[in-house]
Amino acid sequence: MSTPPVIAAVDGSDGSLRALDWALDAARRRRAPLRAVHVRQYAAWAQPDLLLTGPPEADADPVLDTARAHLEKQGDLPPVEYTGLEGAPGVLLPELGAAAQLLVLGSRGRGGFAGLLLGSNGMTCARDAECPVVVVPPPGRETPGGETPDGETPDGETPDGETPDGAPDGPGPRIVLGLHADSPDEAALAFAFAEAAARGARLHVVAAYPWPALPWLAPTEPAPPVIDQDAVENETRTLAEGFLAPHRKRQPEVPVDLAVLPGDAAGHLVAASRGAGLVVVGRHRRRLLAPARMMGSVTHAVLLHAASPVAVVPPLAPAPAEE
Repeated sequence: MSTPPVIAAVDGSDGSLRALDWALDAARRRRAPLRAVHVRQYAAWAQPDLLLTGPPEADADPVLDTARAHLEKQGDLPPVEYTGLEGAPGVLLPELGAAAQLLVLGSRGRGGFAGLLLGSNGMTCARDAECPVVVVPPPGRETPGGETPDGETPDGETPDGETPDGAPDGPGPRIVLGLHADSPDEAALAFAFAEAAARGARLHVVAAYPWPALPWLAPTEPAPPVIDQDAVENETRTLAEGFLAPHRKRQPEVPVDLAVLPGDAAGHLVAASRGAGLVVVGRHRRRLLAPARMMGSVTHAVLLHAASPVAVVPPLAPAPAEE
């Protein structure tokens, strides 16, 4: 059986070439083929310049030519395929995920508005693709606190030895994982451990709990008992350690640091993204009354604001019911 490829979506933009570089590195680590895909939209009303020039020849694609020339400078390439498709990227790209290991794209392509933090294609792929989707942000993206990754070293530490919020201070590359301690995503856990093992990286797990706890009260309801924050933190830590234990046992070579933090999970993950090699989040939390594909608010916020590439991992397919 052939090895599924790592697919990079390209459109000629600088962002898509950064995504292509990231996909090349992933393909090398996975010993997988690389596939560069350009989805062409040649509707005259969408691209006014084509009113004069018309669409390019069927066998000519300058975007793929640029991708090919960019890769040929790298050397030591895995098997590479270049594919041109015609249609809507937001429809065709997620469909490609059914036969891919990874789908990689830049946070913004050539279309859309310059001020957008994440293009519609990235959002659609992260929500709908059947494989993990990696979105590569532009360099120097600012994160809360006014800091950018520009002054950081590749191992995730700043030059003066300080580390991002909640991050361990050990040396080496770092992968960040967002963990819901009350409903963990096994697919995201497995992906993060495998990625850390392949990169020889530490796994920095962030488990946040809501604080302060503000229960809703009716006017005549008595005040609830005071909630002990230490007890909530200890319970969150115990749950998180339990979910991490089987993965640690399977991959003992991966050093794991668990940060249990109060407050906004998205904010902690964005802060931890400074200097990280990758942030891994699940696509959404399962909800009984929401069967449609969707992304949780934490995943959405991390995609918009993280300084590092973000991997959005779809949930495991449910096991078939026994007859």
